[in-house]
Formats: sequence, C-alpha cells, structure tokens
Amino acid sequence: MPPIEDHPQRYTLVNELHARPAAKISAPGVAVFLAVKPARDASKRDRGADRAHLLSLLDRHGAGHPAPDATHHSAELGRHHLKWESHTEFVTYTAFEQGMAERPFDPAAFDVFPDAWLQDAPGTRLTSILFQIENMSDDITEMAEKLQDWFVPESLAASYVLDGTAIIASDFRIDRAGHIRMAVFVKPGTGGRRVGRILQRLCEIETYKTSSMLGLLRARSLSSQMAALDDELSRLTRAMMEPDKRSEDTLEALLRISSELENMMVENSFRFGATGAYEALVNQRIEVLREARFNGRQTLQEFMTRRYDPAMRTVKSAEARLSKMAERAMRAGQLLGTRVDVERSAQNQKLLESMDRRADLQLRLQNTVEGLSVVAISYYAVNLASYVAMPMMEPFGISRGVAMAILAPLVVLGVWGMVRRIRRHFD
Repeated sequence: MPPIEDHPQRYTLVNELHARPAAKISAPGVAVFLAVKPARDASKRDRGADRAHLLSLLDRHGAGHPAPDATHHSAELGRHHLKWESHTEFVTYTAFEQGMAERPFDPAAFDVFPDAWLQDAPGTRLTSILFQIENMSDDITEMAEKLQDWFVPESLAASYVLDGTAIIASDFRIDRAGHIRMAVFVKPGTGGRRVGRILQRLCEIETYKTSSMLGLLRARSLSSQMAALDDELSRLTRAMMEPDKRSEDTLEALLRISSELENMMVENSFRFGATGAYEALVNQRIEVLREARFNGRQTLQEFMTRRYDPAMRTVKSAEARLSKMAERAMRAGQLLGTRVDVERSAQNQKLLESMDRRADLQLRLQNTVEGLSVVAISYYAVNLASYVAMPMMEPFGISRGVAMAILAPLVVLGVWGMVRRIRRHFD
C-alpha cells in the first residue's frame, strides 16, 4: 500500500502544540523578564526588526541564531539561560540564573540586557519582572516576614499553587528600578520543568494583564467623545419630531454621526477584541495555578477580582456603549430616511396632480384651438371651393351667396372629419 499524502500543514499544526516549552529552572535562582511592544500598530510591526534586535544580543555572547521564521528561541548567554518569544503584539525575553543574589530583587540582575541594547529596542517596555526564586522553608513565619519586607503589604497577593508545590507572591507594583517584583518559594525536590512552568504562567499573567489594560486607556480616551456624540444623537432624535425642521438637514447630521461612530468602531475593534482575549488568558492562567490561601493573604484571583475585573468591565461597557450608539444612529437614520421618502412621495403626488391639471387645461385649450382651426380652415376652404364651383353653378342660375351657403356645411364637415382623423392617428 503506497504511503498516504500528508496535509501540507500537518507537521506545522502538530509542532504548534509543542511550541514555547517551559524552561528548566532550579531553585534557588534569579530570573528577569522583559516584554517589548511598539507604541502603535504593534500587530503590524516589522518582525525583521525584532529578529535583528535578538541577533544583536546573541552576537554579544557568541550564541547561535534561530531559524529565519522562528517564533521562539533558547540560548546560553554566559551564566544566563535566555528564552525569546515572539507574540502578536510584543516580544518577550526571559533570562534565568542559578544561585542566590547578594540581595533580593537586585536591579543588577537586569544587566544581562545591556543599556545600549535596550536603547535600540524596536519598541517600548510593556512590562518587566524581577523574580526571586527560593526554596520553601518549613517556617511559614520566616517566609511571611520576607514577603512583608519585599512588597507593599496592602497590595500583596500570595498563595500556594499546584497543590502546595510552590508559594507565589507579588504586589504588582513598579519598584524604584522600574520592575514588577515576584517571589516564588519552591518545595524542595520540585522538578525544574515544573518551576519553569510556574514562572512562565506568572510572566503570562503579568504580560496579558498589562496588555489588556491598554483597552482601559482606550475606553477612557473615548469616553468624552462618545458622551458628546450621544448628546448630539439625542438632540437630532428629538428634532425628528419637530414639524418645522427640515428632514434633509437632520438626516445629513445623522449620517455624519453614524459615519463617525462607525469609524470609531473600526479603529478600536482590534484593541477591544484583544482586551477580551487577554482577559480570558489571564483568568485561565490563574485558574490552572490552583491557588490556596497562604498565611491569610489574598490570592491572585482575589486581587484580580477587586482591581482588575472592574477595569475589564469598564472596557466591555465602553465597547457595548459604542456599539449601541452606532445601532441607535442607524435606526434613527432609517426612520428619518423613511420619513424623507414619505415626504418626497407626497411631494411627487402633488406634482403629479398639478401635472394632471395642466394636462387637462392643455387638452381643453387644444380642443378650443381645434375648433377655431376648423372654423379658420373652413372659411378659406369655402372661399376656394366657391371659386371652383361657381362656373358650374352659374348656368343653373345659382348665385354666389347661395353656392357658398350650400358649400359651407359640406366643407366644415369635411375639415372637422380631417382634424379628427389626424388627432386619432397621433393618439
């Protein structure tokens, strides 16, 4: 039996399920994370510039290059292990180093990314994270005191994850060095791949959270514009009920508002759609961590419920409001368009009635003209006929007056019949 032909994309689709594997990380250690995103049109960015920026970092350490179309790559940069990933709107760099730092959350850990290299980044910093990875202690009080020193207490979220395998903690605030701090305490004996997956989930939560919050900024910037358009739309809707308002002017204003609303929806549809997708990813990544409360602290899920979810509801509300306003403007335009059509039909009806009256007057005038034409033609025809008939009538003693009296009725009837025949022919 000959081998069956594979679908052209079969291997690509299967390999996609195994793309972006988690790094192998041992505790204790330090990790740094950086996400770079262009300020505008990030989904249409030049991915060649992303690749060139990555290669410049790899070349500093003599590391190998990724495949031309690669979306993720791992390399050894001295004592650091680097993981690079390319996403729809941003690229991420994660570097891991084994061993304890001299002091927790030392900004010097970010020196793996040189300042000159950072300045050449084809975008702006979306977020950056400093990780402190330690072994879990049997003394919960000791770990709680560390968290108290490392983070802002009122914002701190901490929880057991993956059935007690690790403790994660963060206050999701930017420290003086410009980074988000996250701490991970790992139970001794936990595999490096599992630790790597925990860090990967935390990086994804922070990155997707920040990306989705861009929708909140967009919603706030649209708020005043939507409020002004909403007021104008309400005013025009009320003007539809005023009999002295010209419907054409109101319809033109409604079409302008509809066009503006439609343009706003087109410009913001990607951002609002991406916000919804990122929100779902954040919630999914938190759910798979299987959190349990640590030392009475709020969990990540509780932190997101109190502070993150309201922001997402604001974005959804703005998106729904924009959509409803566009629908209102469309319905108002349709109603006003129907009113304009009715008014134009009434005008056309009056015009037709006026034309009918004019046609009736023209017909009467035509009949009058036809009657006068018969008389005029008959007058001349009788005279002509009398000249022809007189020589034949004089021998019989018929005078000219009697001859014309005899010819007149005959000529008039003949002319009248000829005019009728001509009119019937053209009708």
